Amino acid sequence: MSHSDSRDARDDNFDTTHWSLVLLAGADTSRSAQAMAALCEAYWYPLYAFIRRRGSSPADAEDLTQAFFATLLEKGTLESADPQRGRFRAFLLTSVKYFLSNQRAHAGAQKRGGGTQLLSLDFRDAEGRYLAEPADSMTAERFYQRRWALTLLDRVLAQLEKEYTASGREETFTALQDLLARKRGSTPYREIASDLEMTEGAVKTAVHRMRRRYRSLLELEISHTLADTEDTQDELRELLRAIGDHT
Repeated sequence: MSHSDSRDARDDNFDTTHWSLVLLAGADTSRSAQAMAALCEAYWYPLYAFIRRRGSSPADAEDLTQAFFATLLEKGTLESADPQRGRFRAFLLTSVKYFLSNQRAHAGAQKRGGGTQLLSLDFRDAEGRYLAEPADSMTAERFYQRRWALTLLDRVLAQLEKEYTASGREETFTALQDLLARKRGSTPYREIASDLEMTEGAVKTAVHRMRRRYRSLLELEISHTLADTEDTQDELRELLRAIGDHT
């Protein structure tokens, strides 16, 4: 696959995400189950972390996360969701807060727990991931916003890696990925050039192209969460602010 081909190669789950998945999952179609599975896979952890941050135990957080997604379908919430109103991350946060404030929802989650898996969510490393989060006094809402932003960035980076791997440039991706964010202390260009048997100028060009492609994928992923793509840059600023907010 050529470099230009790899730029156009996109993972189905990466393209069909967020608001489009919400609408598809809420519709009465044969693809609803597949759409819901992809939706849960993409967003269960930020919600799990939010619920844990509010004080639920690991077991209760698992049950509540599963019950929340199930309730969205059972109550027809997704079917009535309007992509022209708000942003998807805000929709999920508002929905889960309402769900948690309903004591009957809590009771239902407890009743439906006890090892019964309502949806195919893999919680095996959930608590380990949560315990590895930075210790701070951040509220549950701000914690959710930060974890959402980091999850989105992780998805973009994974897609970028997939493209590089598919085009036979996995070694290049591994060598250059730390330079995406212009981190201090990153491996010098000269050393990378030696490792990749490239000129220093060629490495700089490769880094520029990688950053440009990363930015393109990032804006694409963000746009999938919005009703109006003109809000992409504003949403990007909010996500970066959420990542930088550690207090």
